[in-house]
Amino acid sequence: MSERGFDVVVLGSGTAGREAAGRLAQADLSVAIVEPELVGGECVFYACMPSKALLRPEEALTEARRIPGAAQAAAGKLDVAAVLARRDEINHHLEDSSYLPGFEALGIELVRGQGRLDGTRRVRAGDDVLVAAKAVIMATGTSAAMPPIDGLREAQAWTNRELTTAKVAPSRLAMLGGGAVGTEMAQAWCTLGSEVTLIEAADRLLGCEEPFAAEQVATALRERGVELRLGARAVAVRRERTGGEVTIELDHGPEVTADELAVAVGRRPRTDDLGLETVGLEPGKWIDVDDRLRATGVEGDWLYAIGDVNGRALLTHISKYHARVASDNILGKTAAATADGARSPRVLFTDPQVAAVGHSLQSALDAGLNVHAVDAPTSGNAGGNFYGIDAVGTTRLVVDDDRRVVVGATITGSEVADFLQAATIAVVGEVPLERLAHAVPAFPTRSEVWSNLMAQLGF
Repeated sequence: MSERGFDVVVLGSGTAGREAAGRLAQADLSVAIVEPELVGGECVFYACMPSKALLRPEEALTEARRIPGAAQAAAGKLDVAAVLARRDEINHHLEDSSYLPGFEALGIELVRGQGRLDGTRRVRAGDDVLVAAKAVIMATGTSAAMPPIDGLREAQAWTNRELTTAKVAPSRLAMLGGGAVGTEMAQAWCTLGSEVTLIEAADRLLGCEEPFAAEQVATALRERGVELRLGARAVAVRRERTGGEVTIELDHGPEVTADELAVAVGRRPRTDDLGLETVGLEPGKWIDVDDRLRATGVEGDWLYAIGDVNGRALLTHISKYHARVASDNILGKTAAATADGARSPRVLFTDPQVAAVGHSLQSALDAGLNVHAVDAPTSGNAGGNFYGIDAVGTTRLVVDDDRRVVVGATITGSEVADFLQAATIAVVGEVPLERLAHAVPAFPTRSEVWSNLMAQLGF
């Protein structure tokens, strides 16, 4: 067994780990990154990227059909084989060699294998013990949570990994969970030929978002043929044989029978087998951190936890943000993560898309803020003659009446994801309404929705 020293050792090569390792190596620190699976992580191979590859073709086709002239040329059907082939290009055919030259160029040493803490600043990986002079960064991410439903594990249920890599569309797909993964993948596989039933225990989809956004997405899914079973909880699952049909028993209403069952009811941290007990932390739990992203309860300020594994906001862009904050601290700067958490910017890539940042109206009221909301049709302007024609869409600003700033925004509509950055700047920057009113949107674009909203606020 060999013992080798580095300035920093990173566990996990997903978005957070790669970003942090790259920043630190560019600052001339010696860095080792330990990865037991594919270099690149969940987002690249099994989540954000392949899921958007499955959604984008139908989104583009739907938008084209809204435009006179283009609609006549877009009268055909999706080429499912081509969609899946493009998905495989996007996820690199589940092969990670494209990431290795970047590591080599920066001098980052890749250690393939399961890394485990072995006391202060020590990581055991196979026959190696890696000793970190400055810091160890935990960036191991999450895996799909499996609820304790009788028969579920024996039924060989799909998770996001199977949903984003399946080679054919199942004839009948049942989905547990009406959050981001459940709604996106229900739409994707429905448009690729599956008969989809989405089961959600709550009485609505997207429980943390504005009710109007949830209703618009629900209506769109129904219009595409997805059966929604809302307010129904799965209590038992049966699959008599491998490859046979699966039956889901609900707490009320008829059973659901499908060829495949997918579970999208949340995530759990990948901390079961990381040696956390050697530094006084509990395996299997989220790693609590302070705003500098240092693990709480560990002396010496050497252990950091970034990205999904700390549970603050399970979003790829927040992983990048965490990597920057942690790297700055390791390099001797003072940095704090203040723009993460439940109100981080987030996008649901269904059609309509849902882009949101900050508070919903209800969460602001629950937080004790003195707020009101103003709404406007997202495409109710000159730009709406060219994009999102006659498509459903609402833009809402939640305004703090005491401080005269925007504390939340939700935008729904066709292809609105890139609208979100303007709202994020307004919310995170706490731009006073009097100043925001001078941010004149260009004509003719749908961003003129801001003018409509500011007019309602008296400007």
